[in-house]
Amino acid sequence: MIPLAVEEVRRLAPGRLEARADRVTGVTVDSRRAGPGDLFVAVGRGREFVAEALERGAAAVLVPDDPFGVLAALAAAVRGRSEAKVVAVTGSVGKTSTKDILAALCRPHAATVAAEAGFNNEIGLPLTLLAIEPETEIVVAEMGMRGLGQITELCGPARPDIGVITAVGPVHLELLGTVQRVAEAKAELVAALPPGGTAVVPADAPELDPFLRRDDVELIRFGPGGDVRLARFEPPVLAADVRGTPVELEVPFTADHHARNALAALGAYEALGLPLERAGEGAAGIAFSRLRGEETDLPGGALLINDSWNANPVSMRAALDYLVRRAAGRRTIAVLGEMAELGEGAAAFHAEIGAAAAELGIDVVIAVGGGLAARYGGLPAAKPAEAAGLVRELLEPGDVVLVKGSRVARLETVAEALVGAPAI
Repeated sequence: MIPLAVEEVRRLAPGRLEARADRVTGVTVDSRRAGPGDLFVAVGRGREFVAEALERGAAAVLVPDDPFGVLAALAAAVRGRSEAKVVAVTGSVGKTSTKDILAALCRPHAATVAAEAGFNNEIGLPLTLLAIEPETEIVVAEMGMRGLGQITELCGPARPDIGVITAVGPVHLELLGTVQRVAEAKAELVAALPPGGTAVVPADAPELDPFLRRDDVELIRFGPGGDVRLARFEPPVLAADVRGTPVELEVPFTADHHARNALAALGAYEALGLPLERAGEGAAGIAFSRLRGEETDLPGGALLINDSWNANPVSMRAALDYLVRRAAGRRTIAVLGEMAELGEGAAAFHAEIGAAAAELGIDVVIAVGGGLAARYGGLPAAKPAEAAGLVRELLEPGDVVLVKGSRVARLETVAEALVGAPAI
């Protein structure tokens, strides 16, 4: 981190500050990660671990009056001292994976800081900015939202130069009501760009069009009919046309939805002015964050696809499509949890996914949690532990198992329980 004097921290961050050094060179909200030079900011129950942070050698500890405001102020101070280009990535699906791909492509060419895992909210976004070092040239940040105004708020300290919107779909409808309002919320990122900035957006999201009328921002569209198009995807080879320039990458993934994410990443990569002829140099370093399509071999030649980080109708359908393609004729088992925050149309969305699973010929569907998940049809499992037990009973050699649901479904516990389960 670009160092901050403790006295500056005191001015920026109202609260109870205890310092054992004159400056801080890192910020954390996890006392277990605190070390020499760090400022530990006690968020929520973090105040219970102030002593632990000091024992671990933290340079200072802060119990803030306004945790989110303090983190934003500190992040803005560090961002203001850096000439790094900031790319902000948002979208209804694919934002973390797009961030992961873009960061990997950038690293061979520029000192790059990227959001850790899915750090994209009022805590995670500032922590990304607070990782900026004096030599940092590119920052790849991620921005999530649950309602209108939240991306605008995150853009305050981030001051993005390039904004990427990966997709617009039916998410957070409990608060926003319609996909059009989801587009409006995501487009706050475009509105926050400076004159001369660049917006990278999907070519097939007409809901965004009313918000893309700035004539002082460059627009790059990706996907079918866009400026960045897929020419060929025969894993591991991904070939794309990036505004007339052919680009070929050798990638460590096989899912079509990740190929689409790669197009968005290539659009941002080109906007950064990085050499397209050398874009492939970082492709081998692509590594996705946990619980996002992780594949693990199970005994007996079975395969587990753990995509349990989150779910909405778009990502759920994409995951089912991939399950069938990945199985390539082998038997398929889909363990599906509830999709959260879908508002009044939630029951219909769940029924549509159940119908899609049937149309795709998924051999076994296990619906976890009852309630809306029951609309998927298939075998019911009230709890994740019961779902894991059902899979163990049904698993045959060579089966391919998908585990996917929203965070509230806690299906990562199903995946954890299945690792090591024998196929009989």
